[in-house]
Amino acid sequence: MIAFCGLSSNLDQHLLQAALPLLQSGKVDALEWSFDTLYNHQDIPDWFVELLRTFGNEGRLVGHGVYYSLFSAKFTADQKNWLTHLGRMCTAFRFDHITEHFGFMTGRNFHEGAPLSVPFNKTTLAIGQDRLKRMSAVCQCPVGIENLAYAYSPDDVSRHGDFLEKLVAPVNGFIILDLHNVYCQAHNFDLDPKQLIDQFPLQLVREIHLSGGSWESSEIDPGRQIRRDTHDDGLPSEIFDLLSYATEKCPSLKFIMLEQIGISLYSEEKRFQYQKDFEHIRTIVQNPGPNPKAFVEPNFLPGNNIALSTPVEDEALFRQQRFLAEILENAGDYNDAKKLLEIKMSNTDWQVEHWQPHMLETAIAIAQKWKQGFNAQPH
Repeated sequence: MIAFCGLSSNLDQHLLQAALPLLQSGKVDALEWSFDTLYNHQDIPDWFVELLRTFGNEGRLVGHGVYYSLFSAKFTADQKNWLTHLGRMCTAFRFDHITEHFGFMTGRNFHEGAPLSVPFNKTTLAIGQDRLKRMSAVCQCPVGIENLAYAYSPDDVSRHGDFLEKLVAPVNGFIILDLHNVYCQAHNFDLDPKQLIDQFPLQLVREIHLSGGSWESSEIDPGRQIRRDTHDDGLPSEIFDLLSYATEKCPSLKFIMLEQIGISLYSEEKRFQYQKDFEHIRTIVQNPGPNPKAFVEPNFLPGNNIALSTPVEDEALFRQQRFLAEILENAGDYNDAKKLLEIKMSNTDWQVEHWQPHMLETAIAIAQKWKQGFNAQPH
């Protein structure tokens, strides 16, 4: 089977302008919709509803969440409301599957903050599994998690795939393999991206994300360029090579989605590049290498034995998450944040002693960019 090539779509003028010629040509096999980013829209236009339902009726619509905050150590009212909204969306539209981002949101409010990683321990695993079970109970379709672009240290990178596999196991879930996120980690930690891909449970990869990003110069390590997953540019050439590599190794792959934020598609030149990237993706997918994995359609449906009880919470972890968020969002500079972290979070499972300096610097930049919310800064 050839995987379905699709677009991440939303109610954005520039994005829809770029996507329209591809949709009209019939080349778009599937759509991915971030259903929780329209919280400030009272009504979805009828034409957009019809577009979503058309793809949904063909089994080609997938939902992608942004704000659930999977690893928040307290189960909040915002998460309850998010699940209620998910239930309404799953009633209104037929999603082939639902996915979310890895991490917890630093902001105190539902639509504010940055997604950051957590310690990979028994506590966070239990919290993440509990939240995924609640997603699964609401949507009654396969659920999955996307690998994160940001990491604190090389050790976090090497353990990510194993942790994801354990995380989705209770719901028979799957993984979105975001290749630009892999590209970011490979560059930021001087690692081989193909070796990183091999560290993931590739039999669980049902969807691949492809996007571009940006470079940011480090102030504390002059000469170092940090790769950021900002979704605001075309695909780097290396991503196409990683796509060819990954498609041969993922036997359960069903969807490949191109992501780019609308505000970056402001000119005809930018929109043409977006369309060119999509055509290149289709060419790769339709002309697989000599040794592609035989496609296997796993069930990925949750079983009937998923029982929900009192939400899993951890007060100590919650205090640490809030403290970390406050530091990152308000630190005057790297040295200020480093000093506070050493005072408050040394000798914990966060292992702040081993965080790479340029990645702490990056975490500060991410948190301070996102703290005004989705409308102020793109995700």
